[in-house]
Amino acid sequence: MAESIREITVQYPSGNVTMKAFVAAPQTKEKRPAVIVIQEWWGLTDHIKNIARRYAAEGYVAIAPDLYSRLGHALTTDAGEAGKLMNTLKQEDGLTDLNATVAYLTSVPEVDGARIGVTGFCMGGSYALMLPCVNPAIKAAVPFYGQVPNPDAPLQKLSAPVLYLYGEDDGWITKADVQRLAAALKKYNKPGEIKTYPGAPHAFFRDNDPSVYRPEAAKDAWGRTKAFFKQHLGA
Repeated sequence: MAESIREITVQYPSGNVTMKAFVAAPQTKEKRPAVIVIQEWWGLTDHIKNIARRYAAEGYVAIAPDLYSRLGHALTTDAGEAGKLMNTLKQEDGLTDLNATVAYLTSVPEVDGARIGVTGFCMGGSYALMLPCVNPAIKAAVPFYGQVPNPDAPLQKLSAPVLYLYGEDDGWITKADVQRLAAALKKYNKPGEIKTYPGAPHAFFRDNDPSVYRPEAAKDAWGRTKAFFKQHLGA
């Protein structure tokens, strides 16, 4: 895209919580599709902001909500602390805050509220799979290595096609989990695709961490993600 990108931090209510979010968007007055980018367990990191910038460069209004807004906007590089933060955030609260993010997007003049997608990584991948089960405004979902609901009943209400991306050497999400997702999509007759990458670990898309980043898998996943959102949201 030739357009320049604008970046702002926004605030909006989620019940009695004030949400903060990073927004990257093309400099345009035209209505654009939007993508919600959901963080890993570390918090709203520069890596996640950079992913939002990549979507803005593709023509989307990208919003990365701070899902730890109700936890004091926590940010950490310590895995033990990150695990505690993720477990402290109740899933129903996280989904409430993501629903508030969708509501905020529909109030933004340059956002086409009929074309909203979601993606997320690790913890965010779990939410990216759950959000379209509770919010029909979501029209496409790309979870990266997120947890699959067990039991799978929430997937009966899946409102959007799903592209689920997974590394076969993932130490958190098992192959059995991914097989359950495939079976649930078939059982409930929901459109979805699962792409697995041999030799790729959990968090293979995190390009600022050489211990897990796998450039070839990440490049392929990004290409598939762009094509998927373009098909279902346009850009």
